[in-house]
Amino acid sequence: MELKRLNKAISETGYCSRRAADRLIEEGKVKVNGQPVEMGQKVTSEDQITVDGEVITKEVGNIYLIFNKPVGITCTTDTSIKGNIIDFIGYPERIFPVGRIDKPSEGLIFMTNDGDIVNKILRAKNNHEKEYVVKVNKRITKAFVEKMKNGIPILDTVTEKCKVEQIDAYTFNIVLTQGLNRQIRRMCDYLDYEVRELKRVRIMNIKLGSLKRGKYRSFTGPELKKLNELISDSSKTEEASL
Repeated sequence: MELKRLNKAISETGYCSRRAADRLIEEGKVKVNGQPVEMGQKVTSEDQITVDGEVITKEVGNIYLIFNKPVGITCTTDTSIKGNIIDFIGYPERIFPVGRIDKPSEGLIFMTNDGDIVNKILRAKNNHEKEYVVKVNKRITKAFVEKMKNGIPILDTVTEKCKVEQIDAYTFNIVLTQGLNRQIRRMCDYLDYEVRELKRVRIMNIKLGSLKRGKYRSFTGPELKKLNELISDSSKTEEASL
């Protein structure tokens, strides 16, 4: 019978991501067959896993949704927070966001119950493209575009080179493979520009397209197939995120 790490088994139920599972284990909230567990413990499909006394099982198939997050919605599974993404969507099964978009921003975010795909997508070293359309408070110059492309010093590092194209006098398109906290806003702020609107329009091969703000849809078969191809060689080890 196959043995797998406990955090992976938890994530595969759709309860939470693998990293969140590690936190639950560290906090002593997880038991296997009624017994306390240790980090790195392995389980089989016949073991009963509980979190805070609740048995977690996978009763539904994998869910993959594309959601157009509006401004003002917070990407958290904590339903005690007003305006959280879970209550806003109101999906009948347990799902969680892959990554986040900050509250003042909008656009494409994945929602899923597949913890395994979350880990593959989020690993920084896998270089998965994320594309944004950004509107700023004053006219964009060639110097601004070049500096944004070639790296900006923020958060004790310098951002990696990226693709930046001007759309009109106040709007540009940027494609990132990094995921630093509030990265685009910090980059613009360093150059004395203020972000007025920020919208994510693509993650890897998945485009927001004409999906209306506040609405969601399931991945198409071809979209999911291509996405899995893109992340097939993604490392899921902790070392990949260092």
